[in-house]
Amino acid sequence: MKILVLGCGILGTTTAWYLRAAGHEVTVLERAAAPALETSFANGAQISVSYAEPWANPAAPAKILRWLGREDAPLLFRLRADPQQWLWGLRFLLECSPARSRANTRELIRLGLYSRATLIALRHELGLEYHHLEKGILHLYRTAAEFRAARPGMQLMQSLGMQIRFLAADELASVEPSLAARSALFAGGVYAPEDESGDAWCFTNALAQHAGERGVEFRFNTTVLGLQHEQQRITGVRLRDAAGEHIERADAYVVALGSWSAPLLRSVGVRTLIYPAKGYSATLPVLKPEAVTHTSLTDHDLKIVFSRLGDELRVAGTAELNGYNLDLNPVRCAMLTHRAEELFGDAVDASQARYWAGLRPATPSNLPYIGRSRIDNLWLNTGHGTLGWTHGAGSGRALAALISGQPPELEFAFCGR
Repeated sequence: MKILVLGCGILGTTTAWYLRAAGHEVTVLERAAAPALETSFANGAQISVSYAEPWANPAAPAKILRWLGREDAPLLFRLRADPQQWLWGLRFLLECSPARSRANTRELIRLGLYSRATLIALRHELGLEYHHLEKGILHLYRTAAEFRAARPGMQLMQSLGMQIRFLAADELASVEPSLAARSALFAGGVYAPEDESGDAWCFTNALAQHAGERGVEFRFNTTVLGLQHEQQRITGVRLRDAAGEHIERADAYVVALGSWSAPLLRSVGVRTLIYPAKGYSATLPVLKPEAVTHTSLTDHDLKIVFSRLGDELRVAGTAELNGYNLDLNPVRCAMLTHRAEELFGDAVDASQARYWAGLRPATPSNLPYIGRSRIDNLWLNTGHGTLGWTHGAGSGRALAALISGQPPELEFAFCGR
C-alpha cells in the first residue's frame, strides 16, 4: 500500500520505519524543516515504564485544588472558554476513580514493557546512538505520605513483571551517589533498574536517516491543511509546500500530529479527547560530571524529571493546560533551574540554561489512540501525553502490524477493534 504518515516526531517516524519494514510505500509529511522539532525535541528524556500511574488517579482532584492559583503548580489548569478543555476536564475526573486508574495503569505498563523491548532491539539492530543510559530510573518522594501512597501502584507494577526496589532515604545514594548530600530532602525512593534515558530528538533523527536510506520519503516544510473525506474513506490530504497548495493521495493515512491531531480529526468527524498539556524543560551544562546524576530521577511531589544527556542535564516536567499557547512562563522556567541547583549546586551552570516548552497530546486517561479510526483508511498514533518517548517505538511497531493486517504482539486497548 501507499501510506501517508502525517507528522515526523517520535510516533510518526517509528510508524514510518515499521511500515516500510512491512513492505509499504511510505511518505512522511512534516511542517517543520527536520524531524522531531516540536514535542519530541527537548522532553524529559526518560524511557519510563515505571512512571505508569496516570495523572488521573484518586489523589489527583485534591492535589489540583491545592495547586490552584500557583504559577509553579505541577498541574496547572488555566480555565478557558474552550468546550474541548471542559470536556477533557470532566472526563479526567471520571478517570480518577480507583478502578479506572488501576485499569489504565495496567494498559500503560503493558505498552511500556513492549515498547522498551522494541526500542532496545531497534538500537541494537541499527547501532543507534542517542546519549542513552541504561542506569534505571530512581523515583523520589519528599514526604512520608507521598512515599506510602506510591507503594500500591509500585506493587501493581511488580505483579506485572517489573523489577522494583523500595529504598529508605539513607539508601538513595547506593543507587545514585550524587544524592549523598541531599538525601535529607526525601522520605524515600523507588528504583526501577530496567528503565532507561536518552535523547528523543537524537533518536528520531537517527531513525529517520535509516528510514530514508531504506526508501521512506520525507517531505519537510510541508503543512497539512486538511483531509478530503467521502463516505467512509479519506480520499486525499490537502497540503501546502514550496510548490503551493495541492492534494496528495494514498491508500491509507496515519495521523501522528501530536496535539494538532485533535482539530484535524474533528474536521472529518473523528472525535478524540486530546488536549495540549504544555510541558517545560531546561537543559543545563554540567560543570562537575561526577557530582551530577547519571541515574535518571523523577521527583514525584514536583512532577519533574532529571536526565543526564552527555555533558548536559535535562530537567523537565509539569503540565499546563492553556490551549495551544507556547509562551514560556518565567516562573515555571525558574522553578526547573532552582530544583537543579537544589540537588546539584554549582555542578551545573544554571546561568546557561536553555528553556523550551512543548505541547504534549494528553488524554484524560493517559491512554493513547493507537489503531483504526471510524474511517476505514484513517489510522491514529497520537495522544501519548508525557509518555510519547517511552511508548514511541512500540506504538509504531504495533500500528504497522495492524495496518498490515497482522495481530500485534501486544495486548492493549487499541482503538477500532
